[in-house]
Amino acid sequence: MNLSAALLPAAWYLAANVAMLAIGIWILRTAPWKRLVDGAFSHVWLGSCVALLVLWTIRPVALAGFDFHLLGATIVTLMFGPQLAIAGMALVMSGLVALGRADLHALSANVLVLAVLPAFVSHGVFRLSDRMLPRNIFVYIFVPAFFGAAVAMESASVAATGLRAVFGTPVEVMLATEFLPYCFLLSFAEATLTGMLVTLMVVYRPAWIGTFDDARYLQPR
Repeated sequence: MNLSAALLPAAWYLAANVAMLAIGIWILRTAPWKRLVDGAFSHVWLGSCVALLVLWTIRPVALAGFDFHLLGATIVTLMFGPQLAIAGMALVMSGLVALGRADLHALSANVLVLAVLPAFVSHGVFRLSDRMLPRNIFVYIFVPAFFGAAVAMESASVAATGLRAVFGTPVEVMLATEFLPYCFLLSFAEATLTGMLVTLMVVYRPAWIGTFDDARYLQPR
């Protein structure tokens, strides 16, 4: 799903750079950086970045370089909040650039589509669920984790595929059009993986899930 440096008009990449500058300032000002001073927390955050880097490199390549991979955006958003999640995924995308698996010129555009968009969607689903639904462990697992991951993956997949459909070569347009129905299958895979991992962490490592509170989700009703 990575965008190439030759896909979009130059003005779009410039706009992406400006948007990422604004988002970077917001992250620097609002992210809970003090939590990274805690050695255990920083190890979990860095370990999650390494795990995402591995996950993002596992991707089959289709014709004309059209590839896809799972994101893991929802789980890191639930673990660390949107600011640190975006910072971590931007670091991962930078690692892909260093490995030659992504284009430096398209770095900001890729971060916007594959990190910022799914992180905001995941956080939005969590906030709506926390505000409008009963607070119990099953709601947390099935709505913010499972459903949130599906919606986040769908939004990123449709955005990346849609850009290829609009600005790509005729072959890329054809592949993008044919790939759109499979975005739902990718979303289900993303939701299943996220739901399983969140369930395991809620049971065995609840301290790793920053948005999960035992007192709120496990208290008797």
